[in-house]
Parts: sequence; structure tokens; C-alpha cells
Amino acid sequence: MLYTAVLLGIITVGLLANSGRYVRSVQNDHPASAVRVPVNGADVHVIEAGEQGPVVLMIHGASANAREYTWTLAPQLEDTHRVLMADRPGHGYSERPKNAHELGVQAAQMAGALEALAPGERAIVVGHSFGGAVALRVALDFPDLVDGLVLLAPVSHDWGGGGEAWYNQYAGHPLIGPAFSQLVPIVGPPQVKAGISNVFSPQPAPEGYFEKSGVGLLFRPSQFRANALDVNALRAEMAAQQARYPDIQVPVVVYSGALDTVISPPLHVGKLKHQVEGLELVKLADEGHMPHHGEADAIAAKIRELTATPVR
Repeated sequence: MLYTAVLLGIITVGLLANSGRYVRSVQNDHPASAVRVPVNGADVHVIEAGEQGPVVLMIHGASANAREYTWTLAPQLEDTHRVLMADRPGHGYSERPKNAHELGVQAAQMAGALEALAPGERAIVVGHSFGGAVALRVALDFPDLVDGLVLLAPVSHDWGGGGEAWYNQYAGHPLIGPAFSQLVPIVGPPQVKAGISNVFSPQPAPEGYFEKSGVGLLFRPSQFRANALDVNALRAEMAAQQARYPDIQVPVVVYSGALDTVISPPLHVGKLKHQVEGLELVKLADEGHMPHHGEADAIAAKIRELTATPVR
């Protein structure tokens, strides 16, 4: 028993040391910006682009961070808009408050950052995938802050089960999750680099996507576990939120890839369009789950159109 305990101790120390080295390295490669906004006792990290004009708040999806937009949509808008790209709680460089797996808590963090950085202004809120669920919640809980929603392959409804990744179940477990997450820096990066093409399918993944979007930040143990807790709770959170969508009174535009293999469009936007009056659905016949890359020009044009249109 003593030898076993010593061996486990050595292994644990080795994992912690490796994780520490990984965290320092990846954060050196993808450092935080200067903008941290205290909201409800937890800082929200925001990357800014553009200095003036209508405000656009961009919310990233699961397994990602605010850098997802820095080289796609933001450059299309920075000359005419003020773009705020926020890390969701526990992702990127945002701190994670209590109960951050709840969509209401995530929406409050996003709304608080918006109020602090653009006081008295309303924004077009952009959300990709999981970020779409948060964007919808911002519109529901903080309607006075929102001029419109642009949703990119959004998760909007309880999909009835299936598709849950085994590693999120392990990482989110209250007992083994913290230890399991220490393994992620060893095996995670090469596995995701190989699988990025599946997320973009049928379109090719943009060259340098892993580095440009700072995907390596995901494999820090704290963010990997935060992501797992978010994803594991999402179905229940959607089931509780989805009945409220008829209350949304701002323009909503959804970009949906017909060949999306990450979520099922009929189970999400297919239902959402019947609940939100006037929802504009843009079907993309040749796109998958990442329309903000292949369709960035068109999405930016739609945002410019919305910011020139009064709220209904």
C-alpha cells in the first residue's frame, strides 16, 4: 500500500508539473488583452475592435474563446462598429462565478460587461453554437440592452439526448473531474488538431485555425473542466429556457449550415423559427457548423443592415 501511495503521488506531481508548463506556454502564446470587467464578483475578459459606431457583442461557442472572432467577423466591422468579443465564464481569461453552468448566469456576465463598456447603449448580440443559447438568454433577461440577434449555427432547444462526449462526463465529474482534467494537456491538443476538419466539414478548415483562434487555451485544466460543466448542463438549461422565446421582440437572424454535423438544425432553428415572430433564417446549403468563417462577408453585411434599422 505504501509503494502504491508513493507511486500515485509521483504520478500526480508529474501531471501537475506538466499541466503547469502547458498553461504557462499556451498563455504566453495567447496572452490576455488589457480589458477585464468585474461583473458579479468575477472578471469578464473582453477583446475589443473598432473605436466607435454601433456596438456589437460577440459570444463564442463551446470549446472556444473570444479569439474565434478576432480574425473572422471583427475585421469586417471594426471600421464602422465597436466590437466587443467576450470570453464566457471560465473560458479564455474570464473568471467563473458560482453556478456558471447556468445560462442565466452566463447571460448576466455578458450583459454586465456590455453595460460597463458601452453604458447606455444597445447592441447587436452575435452568438455561435453554445454562444447562441447565451445570446438568446441575454435578449430574454436583458431586453433593454439588445437591438437584435445574429445567431450562427445556434443551440436553442433540448435536443432529446445523444451526442454527449465521454470526456466531458469524466471532466465534469465532481470527484474524478479535477484529476482527469490534468491529463488533458498531454492528449488533448493533438487529438483536436486532427479533428478540426470535422467541425468545418464539408468546407475545409481555414489554414492556421488552431493557432489563430487560440484553441490551445481549451486544454488548460480549469477551462477544460469549465467547458465540460457547461456542456453537461446544457440540455436541462435549454429545456428550461426554450418556452420563453416568444417573448423576444427584436430582429433575429439565424445562419444555419444545411450540412452541420455538430448540431441538428431541425431540432434547433427548426423549432426556434416557429417561436420568434419575424425570424429570418438564412440556409447555407454548403456550410457546416462554422458559418462565420465561410460566410463572414454576408454576416457582417447583415449586422450593418440591422444597426441601421430601428428596433421593432
